[in-house]
Amino acid sequence: MSNFEQFHVDFYQSNYTIDDQEEGYNSYGGAKPWSQTGEPPPASAFAPSEMLLSCQSYTGQILQPTYSPDTLSHLSYAEGFDEEPPLLEELGINFEHIWQKTLTVLNPMKPADGSIMNETDLTGPIVFCLALGAMLLLAGKVHFGYVYGMSAIGCLAMHALLNLMSVPGVSHGCVASVLGYCLLPMVILSSSAVVFSLQGIPGTLLALFIIGWCSLSASKIFTSALAMEGQQLLIAYPCALLYGLFALLAVF
Repeated sequence: MSNFEQFHVDFYQSNYTIDDQEEGYNSYGGAKPWSQTGEPPPASAFAPSEMLLSCQSYTGQILQPTYSPDTLSHLSYAEGFDEEPPLLEELGINFEHIWQKTLTVLNPMKPADGSIMNETDLTGPIVFCLALGAMLLLAGKVHFGYVYGMSAIGCLAMHALLNLMSVPGVSHGCVASVLGYCLLPMVILSSSAVVFSLQGIPGTLLALFIIGWCSLSASKIFTSALAMEGQQLLIAYPCALLYGLFALLAVF
């Protein structure tokens, strides 16, 4: 036991004293230890200078803070969300215009509004293309690729032709929008193919009537939107060729 007690004393023996601790602390922080003064050091001895500056700059009260210029800018930015337009308006989807265009196509004798028809609205054309493909699918014809392919090629060809014939010119979106909306009667033809077969004289007459309906509506809209009075028959002929391809998909 004597050896163990001697080892215990030797192990905990150290030359480190309180005086050395005071000198080392005074050399770094300059503050006196608690053992001599009996009072804790101030908070400024341990807090960084950045925190002290931020605390001194705050002059507000509890539940009544003061607003800085940065805070006011954030508040004005947050209040600006209430003045933003609706999402459908930002996406360019206007149901009133879609309904007006649909009624113009369904009634070929109704005069078309050129300001509305000149918009690049592709919501209705996409819906009508999907509806045409779905009706053909119900009739046992998987022709989604043909519908999209002929639509794209027809839009490019009509765009080139109308730019050659009209003075102001026309955009790709306007051509695709008009041709897509005028595809609505072709959806009626494909839906009738689900009920009965179109390979006969009644089916052929119905297909010719639908082709004339689509081409008349498209040519009327193009002439009113591009101010091409007297050239409706010239525009109706290539439109009839394009819609005749869709009619072949529905009949055969």
